[in-house]
Parts: sequence; structure tokens; C-alpha cells
Amino acid sequence: MGDSDLESRVPSGARGDRGAGLRPAGVVAAQGRARVAVDAMGGDRAPDEIVAGALLAARDGLTPILFGPAGLETGGLELVEAPDVIEMHEKPSEAVRAKPDSSLVAACRAVADGRADAVVSAGNTGAMLAAGLIHLRRIPGVLRPAIAVVIPSSKGPSLLLDAGANADARAEHLLQFAAMGSIFARELLEIASPELRLLSIGEEPEKGNRLTLEAHTLLAAADLGFAGNTESRDLLAGAADVVVCDGFTGNIVLKLLEGAISTLLDDLRTEIEATPRGRLGGLLVRPAAQRLRERLDPDTYGGGYLLGLRGLSVIAHGNSSRRAIANAVRLAGRGVDRDVVGHLAALLPKRRSATAV
Repeated sequence: MGDSDLESRVPSGARGDRGAGLRPAGVVAAQGRARVAVDAMGGDRAPDEIVAGALLAARDGLTPILFGPAGLETGGLELVEAPDVIEMHEKPSEAVRAKPDSSLVAACRAVADGRADAVVSAGNTGAMLAAGLIHLRRIPGVLRPAIAVVIPSSKGPSLLLDAGANADARAEHLLQFAAMGSIFARELLEIASPELRLLSIGEEPEKGNRLTLEAHTLLAAADLGFAGNTESRDLLAGAADVVVCDGFTGNIVLKLLEGAISTLLDDLRTEIEATPRGRLGGLLVRPAAQRLRERLDPDTYGGGYLLGLRGLSVIAHGNSSRRAIANAVRLAGRGVDRDVVGHLAALLPKRRSATAV
């Protein structure tokens, strides 16, 4: 099955009024020719895998625009020259200010200037956040942007935020993350009444650190469909439509899930191929195993939206393959088509007033 043939599978009897929602990023639904600025030098496998992924996405009617050094082989895609590179080890704010002509900053600036509709980078996450704050700027009323990642739970798509934008956060930040996540789930995932939970070390309201205890109090008093705490072991089982946490916790959880899923799938393949009997049985389970891989593989979803900015920004995994990059570009294109930024800008002020405590 090709990258563009994947299907979203929401089992019958799934939670609440769950709609069709965002498909895995390999599915393209009647997109226009969204112009997506792609940081060709961001990520562990740049530039080769980034360019290859952009070319895959271009087959689906999108218009990737590569940002990188002169002479970069683009396979026919448009190249905007950006001679500098922000490395993973560099301090984000300093690097963004010191390297305005880097591929990452130039790609963000293209969205701010209207030369692109969205930006995708697998580079330095902190630098993407810093460049977004400087050039794209926050939606009025947003305290802090948050990375929103769709988790492929057994009950359908589940949104986790913050997945890494804010290592330190206050309770009021988590309250606003919840508001943004609720809007995203309702307007983009098409879930009529999203269920929201707070990630903690126990389901009981009195469990957690100071941050989760204070956030629980605020969320319980807000009109956001808050259903209490959840634990990380329930995330893949479909803990809630929206799960909220600080970025430090969210990033650890996300990487643990990705690593566990990848290791499990690889080990399963190794065990199946280890013996003749296993290989024979593998032929019988191959369709089911392939569907499972397509649903759980992190490359299927490409990355996450950086919510709360005036421009659409998608952060891809640092170790992204060409398939992951292609799906990140498709994710950006779908965000443009569904006007993620416009929905948040229009609805968040109303939601903020409704959640005032």
C-alpha cells in the first residue's frame, strides 16, 4: 500500500461523537495547491531525505518550496537560497537571531511574508519555536504556543499537547493548551464534544505534582469537557480526545511511545522471520500486521502542529525519513485547507472568556 493510500480507521463503538477527523498524513483529501516552505537542511537526514520527502508530497498536488544552500539538488522543486544552517546543538534564540539567513528562519519568514502558506522543519525544535514567535507571532490572547501531536489510539485519533514546546509551564498555560486542543478536536478532528483529560500519575484528583494539582482545579472549573486525570499507560487505548500536559512531560511521553512502537514492530518482524513456521504464519497475518504498522508507525503522522501562532507551522521528527517528511508536508497542506490558524484565532478568545475562573 502506497503512502497516499492509507486510511483512517476508527472502530465502531468508539468514544462519543467522534467524527471522521484527521486521517493519517498519508491520506490527501481534495487539497488545493498549498505552498509549503520546507527547511531542507533541518533534521538528522538532511538534505537528501528532506528533498526526497518533499518530492513525494509534490505528487499529491502540493507545492513544496525548499529552503537551502545554492546548488542543492531539488529534483525540480523550487529552491530559495538560504546559506546558513541551525544545528541541533545550538541555543535556539541565539541561533535564530545570529542566522537570519538560515534555512529554518528563512522558511518561517516566507510564511510571515505571505510567500508560503505553511512551514515544515525537522530541525531544532527550540529554534522553530523562537523563529515562530519572532516572525509569525502569537495569535492575540495566546500565552504560549504548544505542539499538538495526534496519537493513533485504538479508539481513533487522540490529541496530545504540549508535546515539547514548553519545558516549564504554569497551570494557566495548561488551561489554555486545553482550550486550543478542544477547538482543534472539534473543528479539525470533527469530534462534536471532545473529552479532555489531564496527564498525571494517577486518576484521582489529589494525585500529581503542584502543576497538575493546580491545573486540575482550573480545568475542573472550566467549560471544556474535562473528565479528570489519565495515566500514560492508557494513551494508546484512547484515554481521551484531548490529553493535556506540560511540554517536558509530553515530549518524554511522545518519544517513549514512538520508541516502544518502533521497537515492538521491528521485534515482531524479526520473530516472524526467524523460523520457517514463523515465515509461513507471517504470510497469513501480513495484511493485519501491515494495517497495524500503518496506524501506529510515527512516520505515518509526520509531525505535529505548533498551535497558537499566526502562521501554520509543522514540526517533524528530527530523525524523519522521506516518508515522514512527505507526511509532514501533507499534514501542513491539510492544516492550510482546514484553516487551523483561522479557527483558533476566531474561537480562542471566546473560549478564553468561557473558561475564565
